[in-house]
Amino acid sequence: MKAHEIGKSKLAVRRSAERGHTQLSWLDSWHTFSFDSYYDPQHMAFGPLRVINEDRIAPGGGFGTHPHRDMEIITYVVEGKLQHRDSLGNGSTILPGEIQKMSAGSGILHSEFNASDKSPVHLLQIWIMPETRGLEPRYEQEKFELKPGVWQLLGGPNGQGLISIQQKVKLYALNLIPGGRAEFKPSENANLWIQTIKGSIQVQDKALVAGDGLAVSSDQKLDFYNSDNQSGSELLLFELLGS
Repeated sequence: MKAHEIGKSKLAVRRSAERGHTQLSWLDSWHTFSFDSYYDPQHMAFGPLRVINEDRIAPGGGFGTHPHRDMEIITYVVEGKLQHRDSLGNGSTILPGEIQKMSAGSGILHSEFNASDKSPVHLLQIWIMPETRGLEPRYEQEKFELKPGVWQLLGGPNGQGLISIQQKVKLYALNLIPGGRAEFKPSENANLWIQTIKGSIQVQDKALVAGDGLAVSSDQKLDFYNSDNQSGSELLLFELLGS
């Protein structure tokens, strides 16, 4: 799905169970957009947002050293801990409440493994196509704290947010307590992708559960409501800015 393909439907839902699925002995992965052996011409990307993979990696499992080029790769850990190594010499453990970004640029090698030998790690890996190819590879990792009902700007272009994104994309995170509400006013000519991580969320007239995505093309203010009376909810919002 591309940003200009939303058409007359200003809010289009991508249901969790409709995503591509990869099941290995050490990996359970759901693909919002076409990825690896999963191919769906109707869901190739959303503007420059190319990949949203929801991964659960078993204890001791992980992705061995492999290359990337010309991609902004963002890791958001939901539960557990992830060990990162790369050819720039970075070595770190990524935890919930931390956002990591690797600009692959002209070329980088990296590996990602579950840092625990007892518990799985649950994460989202996100790829955004950069505006400019061949950039110098770069690594960033920052801590954040989500306050209920308050949008946290995790990253964006030109130094906006905690991490830099080499594209006209802003990335926000939000959590809502049971019955909690928040509003979001999109920038002019922007398109939004909302990815639900935990709980149940109502966005206008669309009910979303964990794993669901929502494409939005509207300049109108959006209302977010946690419709689950028992559990908190958590989501990511990608604001694809117009030119």
